[in-house]
Amino acid sequence: MIATKPAFWVLNTEDSVPDCSLFSCRPVQGFCFPFLTPSGRRSYASEIDQIGSKAVLITGCDSGFGFSLAKHLHSKGFIVYAGCLFKDQGAAGSQELDNMKSERMRTIQLNVCNSQEMERAVEHMGASLKDPQKGLWGLVNNAGISTFGEVEFTSMETYKEVAEVNLWGTIRTTKAFLPLIRRAKGRVVNISSMMGRMGSPARSSYCISKFGVEAFSDCLRYEMQPQGVKICVVEPGNFIGATNLYTPERIKAIAEKMWKELPETVRKDYGRKYLDEQITKMESYCNSGSPDTSPVINSITHALTSSSPYTRYHPMDYYWWLRVQIMTHLPAAVADRIYIY
Repeated sequence: MIATKPAFWVLNTEDSVPDCSLFSCRPVQGFCFPFLTPSGRRSYASEIDQIGSKAVLITGCDSGFGFSLAKHLHSKGFIVYAGCLFKDQGAAGSQELDNMKSERMRTIQLNVCNSQEMERAVEHMGASLKDPQKGLWGLVNNAGISTFGEVEFTSMETYKEVAEVNLWGTIRTTKAFLPLIRRAKGRVVNISSMMGRMGSPARSSYCISKFGVEAFSDCLRYEMQPQGVKICVVEPGNFIGATNLYTPERIKAIAEKMWKELPETVRKDYGRKYLDEQITKMESYCNSGSPDTSPVINSITHALTSSSPYTRYHPMDYYWWLRVQIMTHLPAAVADRIYIY
């Protein structure tokens, strides 16, 4: 079910414009419970000291969240290691970051699925950090891919491909850099999704990978607490419009590939019209996504800079926040009836 959704709002009893009787509307990084603070927002603790001496590694900086985050953290004063999948091909994203000509912006070739590249990245950072014994302050596991397709339409190769990047890539990168993070008593920020909290038709391969990221993050948080390392999860809503994960052309290309690879029995049972309807639904979902990445960027920044970061961040508009709560807290028969059937 696709619904028209508002921008990012929080109920706030102190603001006066616009006047909505008891409440007014204020754009924020995501929906928050109005009773958590008198002003209707979560209270933000003080920032950490000496940001300028702290280094952060971000994966997936060729475009999207990673690219925007690299620039933003650089503007905050961090030393940024921007992991780019296509740096060795001279892609535009890594070139633009390199063209900043800043000592604090350092792009590195990094494919989170390639163990050899991971080892080289660890060696490079160990050699280039000003004081390796003080470690690496932050790791942002942002690299990810997405696709769509119902279970019968999705090949095992697709399931493996999505999990290899989104889940195993997150685990591989975390394990490689955790010794440096531990030395700094730093932060690991894992980018999950609202679909790491609730399932969705035609998105099983993506949901599985993000549910895995959630479980991995919880286990890691328990284990790292005695080490002084904080683990945070960011669960963005629908930001497809800002990340360029899908274009109409890519949606159609994915659908055509699925159709060609389907067993003849499945093609006959469903028919091409059914697939075309799924394409239309996916295009509608993509067109409804927010084009503004700032709620996600602000959440990640808070996780890295706050002296008391949150365990989970939910940068999403009110519609998706409410849907996540209903899907995860109400009986499945009720939630399914509201949103699925």
